[in-house]
Amino acid sequence: MANVLENAISLVEKTADILNFSKRFQGQEIMERLRIPDKVIMFRASVQLDRGGLKVFNCYRIQHSDVLGCYKGGIRFHPDVDLDEVKALALWMSLKTALVGIPYGGAKGGITVDPKTLSVTELERLVRKYTSRLVNDIGPNIDIPAPDMGTSAREMAWIYDEYRKYRDVARGVVTGKPIALGGSLGRKEATGRGVVCTMLEAVKDLGLKNYNVGVQGFGNVGSHAALDCFERGLKVVAIQDITGGVCNPEGLNVPEMIKYRDQTGGIEGFPGGKPLEDIVSYPCDVLLPCAKENMITEENAASVKAKLIVEGANGPTTPEADKILESCKVVVVPDILANAGGVIVSYFEWVQNREGFYWEEEDVNTRLFNRLRKAYTQVKEMAGAKKVSFRQAAYCIALEKIVQAMISRGVQ
Repeated sequence: MANVLENAISLVEKTADILNFSKRFQGQEIMERLRIPDKVIMFRASVQLDRGGLKVFNCYRIQHSDVLGCYKGGIRFHPDVDLDEVKALALWMSLKTALVGIPYGGAKGGITVDPKTLSVTELERLVRKYTSRLVNDIGPNIDIPAPDMGTSAREMAWIYDEYRKYRDVARGVVTGKPIALGGSLGRKEATGRGVVCTMLEAVKDLGLKNYNVGVQGFGNVGSHAALDCFERGLKVVAIQDITGGVCNPEGLNVPEMIKYRDQTGGIEGFPGGKPLEDIVSYPCDVLLPCAKENMITEENAASVKAKLIVEGANGPTTPEADKILESCKVVVVPDILANAGGVIVSYFEWVQNREGFYWEEEDVNTRLFNRLRKAYTQVKEMAGAKKVSFRQAAYCIALEKIVQAMISRGVQ
């Protein structure tokens, strides 16, 4: 199976062929400019451990493209983080911001670390070391980090505090901050809410009635998506996280599951349902993969029972699996559309920081849903016009915007 970067680039190449870039922009090296990031930053960070001794961590920040605006992308803490994964995530961010029409390019950061193995003070040292090494590469008008897997408002507060030791203008250097430090209402829930917003649009188009939902992953995105579904009166019949899975055809009590997870560290053993081994093959109408890359593959795609997949994670479906799902008439709302809620509200936070005027949560959600519905409609219309999948249509829209801006700006 190809890695995530190869998967991402292969779809970009396919889209470039559909849009006829090689003939339309002869001699412009479009694919090279899309494939190769603007800047690759790699370094090691040595952190003093509480018990004595040092631990060394591999650190990354990839700045993929700034043709549409300053770089934007989260920081991931996970033991599987590597250079190719961060490059792929940065490329997807460029596509995501272009698709939903916000004035950013794409970036991504990461550290190869399991944050659960470090104390809070050790994590803070690591975050501050990471920030100090990047102080000349990030900033409110340069590159704006945000939370991702393994990071949260707490880590963003540390980045903000460390950065302001070196620069006067600091509040907009990161998004996803605590509210007390200029964070936006609704930012923490935004990605999960956005997944549900796009799901509701797709369900309406498919004409699904009395449908139920399965959620893979129960971190920030999956738990908020599941909670939003529950609060809308939808049956969430299956949830799976890294510890295990739970199912109940009558519906799971999501608020109680969140409490259980927070108390125990996972959902395995939750008393409100039966154990579940594999959510991908579970008989649900809508599946929300909100975990990690490459979760739906050539090996398990044919076992999918859902009629609709809405990707809360980045790259959860491999290209080989996409072909199988398409042949089985399973509709897939792609990641660069479905999980764009986080970066949209990050943009709103950045705007509020610059204006010094902060919005009510209702205003944030209204603007979020309007922007996502508009992007969904554009993707649906492009898919119909070109007779392609939603994913291919989303890539067509995003890449056309990026390349037009690239050509307009000339040689960089």
